[in-house]
Amino acid sequence: MARIPSRALVTAILCTAAAVLAACGSAGTSAGTSGHRGGTLRELTQGDVQSLDPGIAYGAFELTLLSATQRTLYRYAPNDPQNMVPDLAAGQPRISADGKTLTIKLRSGVRFSPPVDRAVTSKDVAYAIERGFNPHVANPYAPGYYGDVVGADKATGGPIPGIQTPDAHTIVFKLTQPTGSLLAQATILPLDAPVPQEYARTYDAHNPSDYGNYEVATGPYMLAASKHGKVLGTGYVPGRSIHLVRNPSWKGSTDARPAYLDAVQWSIGGDPSVSARQALSGSHMVFGDAPPADVIKLASQRYPSQISFSPGAGSRYIALNTAIAPFDDPNLRKAVAAALDRSQMRLVRGGATIGDVATHFIYPGVLGFQQAGGQRGFGYDFLADPSGSKTVAAKYMKAAGYPSGRYTGNQTIQVVGLSGAPDDSDAQIVDQTLRDLGFRTRLKLVDGSVLYARFCALPRARVQVCPSVSWARDFADPQTVLDAAFNGTMIAPENNSNWPQLNDPKINAAMAKAEQLQGIDARAKAWARIDGMITATAAAIPWLWDKQPLVTSKDVACARQLWDQGDCDFAYTSLR
Repeated sequence: MARIPSRALVTAILCTAAAVLAACGSAGTSAGTSGHRGGTLRELTQGDVQSLDPGIAYGAFELTLLSATQRTLYRYAPNDPQNMVPDLAAGQPRISADGKTLTIKLRSGVRFSPPVDRAVTSKDVAYAIERGFNPHVANPYAPGYYGDVVGADKATGGPIPGIQTPDAHTIVFKLTQPTGSLLAQATILPLDAPVPQEYARTYDAHNPSDYGNYEVATGPYMLAASKHGKVLGTGYVPGRSIHLVRNPSWKGSTDARPAYLDAVQWSIGGDPSVSARQALSGSHMVFGDAPPADVIKLASQRYPSQISFSPGAGSRYIALNTAIAPFDDPNLRKAVAAALDRSQMRLVRGGATIGDVATHFIYPGVLGFQQAGGQRGFGYDFLADPSGSKTVAAKYMKAAGYPSGRYTGNQTIQVVGLSGAPDDSDAQIVDQTLRDLGFRTRLKLVDGSVLYARFCALPRARVQVCPSVSWARDFADPQTVLDAAFNGTMIAPENNSNWPQLNDPKINAAMAKAEQLQGIDARAKAWARIDGMITATAAAIPWLWDKQPLVTSKDVACARQLWDQGDCDFAYTSLR
């Protein structure tokens, strides 16, 4: 049975957006055929990509980059977080009635960039997926989304029996479980971007594979490279720059994307405040990180048309460890949820402009959000008041066996959160809420890598409260939001993604059934019900649905990738 990995805990947990903002404008986001052609866009970020290899890449920066250079079977249109459209595929996927066969036809005329410069075939897509199981590549989500393909459980990088290519423009997936609907949606991720085996196998023989330093493109843009195809040192200088140029093998007749830009020059390592201000006052620039608080305030006051917020950029919640005392008691968990001032937590990050107070876990832009009650949620009383309710909290404290309405046990609660503003302030609000309820606490603030490796993702660390959880979907299916985060079968001794260690047999069983459902509507309804079941346990306290801020120069017409973190889609963005 396929299981879903967690991109969010690796990447989004380090993302913050803080500001006190009175108002915000909307950067130009129209996409289509009316943009101005030509020019070089400058992308400014402090952070670097983790990998250029489409078989490895999994972070937000990588997905932004690869969406311009690689063609996946399907993609999301700009400014649309839910509706998949064909890219390398020639039409909609065909899923068999039993959900165990997925057939996709490829469009013709797509070619690899130099030095390969030949037509793409279905075998190139098959090799791309198969190499994800090569230990030298070790794709982080291949076992989760492609794990039900026949033979994938034994795959090590060679041919997988369940991936078949009956002709040059057809690829067929044979599955052991009826999970064809989920697999079809996973084809928007870069693992299925075609890779030419005759060119890449030399690099894939290295451990780790260094194909990313020599990769070829199928999209409208490519990484600048030497005549032999080497990208490192030319199109990519680690910690300094990325340079995208037009792919000479790309044909607009095979691609619906207009590709207005001549080039993208990505500068890495700049000071966020300086770079964001440069984008606001300069020309042809976009700041790709979350802007600092002072810049958001400046943009709202002086450049209102140059800042926008992407709805559905992710969610934030507080994990309460259900596996150990005292939060193995659901009434105590509900008391904490009821007492918490979630509005105050949002305020220290920037207030209403940076997100909505969350009431459950499927967030806006994810299928099933409306079926889960939309903004209102499920109406549980312990989440009814965003500012917190002492009365409701006291009710649940008494139900837990504390008649005074305060905790009188002898345990000291370990709270581990992220250091640095505004995350540290949010952690302190949670810590104070616990103290107000009578808990003795020990608050520890650490950076993201330490939080993940030594505390909240390590069950043996026995951390009772982790207030700094961020989650971003892989694609619009709600399984990617709920399964890895709350499925009891996903609890692992290390790199654990189920931070509350919720292991409810009824929820686990409901998830097992929902994983195999076919059809968008059926899956949305089933996972919405599961969302309600999870929310009812109070194993985690949802408190924010993020809206990712973006600032651009006034002459940038940015088409945003709302399905990911909301950066500009290079293949649709233009310069005025």
